[in-house]
Amino acid sequence: MKRSASSCALAGAWLLTGNVLPAAAPAQVEEVVVTGERAGPGLWHVYRGSSQLWIFGIMSPLPKDMTWRSKQLESILDHTDQLLVAKPVEIGVARALWLLVTQRDLLLVGHGKKLKDVLPADLYARFAAQRAKYTKDAGKWEKYRPIIAAAFLEEDALHRVGLSTRLDLADEVRTLARRHHVRIEEFKIAGLRDVLDALKTLPPATEHKCVAASLAIIETGLPRLIDRAQAWATGDVERIQSLPESAEVGACRAAITVDAGSGDLLALLRRTWLANMERHLQSGGVTLAVVSMDMLIEPGGFLDELRARGYAIDAP
Repeated sequence: MKRSASSCALAGAWLLTGNVLPAAAPAQVEEVVVTGERAGPGLWHVYRGSSQLWIFGIMSPLPKDMTWRSKQLESILDHTDQLLVAKPVEIGVARALWLLVTQRDLLLVGHGKKLKDVLPADLYARFAAQRAKYTKDAGKWEKYRPIIAAAFLEEDALHRVGLSTRLDLADEVRTLARRHHVRIEEFKIAGLRDVLDALKTLPPATEHKCVAASLAIIETGLPRLIDRAQAWATGDVERIQSLPESAEVGACRAAITVDAGSGDLLALLRRTWLANMERHLQSGGVTLAVVSMDMLIEPGGFLDELRARGYAIDAP
């Protein structure tokens, strides 16, 4: 199964994720066990006049052994004119090799230095402590720049507790749409070059805040992610909304939002999604959209914006 677009290549992992004291060591985190067929949350119904937009909210990570199937979504596809979905950023082997050869300065520490030479001492101590829990290689990820190394470590931690970022629900909905002979409309929000440009201009202070956020997730935030994943699998949207982010994750998001490169990229993502959803609502017909759950339900998110523009919305 393809990796989800939101975590492709881990080079853009900073989009989804400071000197701070190390958090207290949590109790042993139990592995999440969600097996069998799960439907996930129901769909939001947005409409005005004869125009209808059904929205399926997806999230990551999810239980790694879960099989997704939504009979409601399949039923809606029987009466849908088009599927609206963001074009995935895919990196093949040749592209990955090109990155390693031509963009080493964006992905690796370089200049003969290692991770321990560029991270603040307290952050590196936290990173090393968590690395020791998930690998026996004391030098693993030392050559990568901080935000990339932290993303790799977080991925290992997620896998250890039974979570995965590799479940590409958008691609599964594409497959269903083809089976139901529904036209698929993909739109490009940002390409690999946009992500690399944002990485190029990311200030060290912002990068360190996001490394701290990844470490906070690994140290104390895994139970929250497990709870969110289980809530998504069972369709409990209220539970997802009730689980707050840590202060460090909030600091990372705030720093990214004001940074010129990454902030512009996030703003472009929101503008593009809203413009495409409203374009279909104004043109009539029935459209199904696959959207990030967080961007959908967050305060001031897509649902709030569509309500403010006068559209009626029925919750699942």
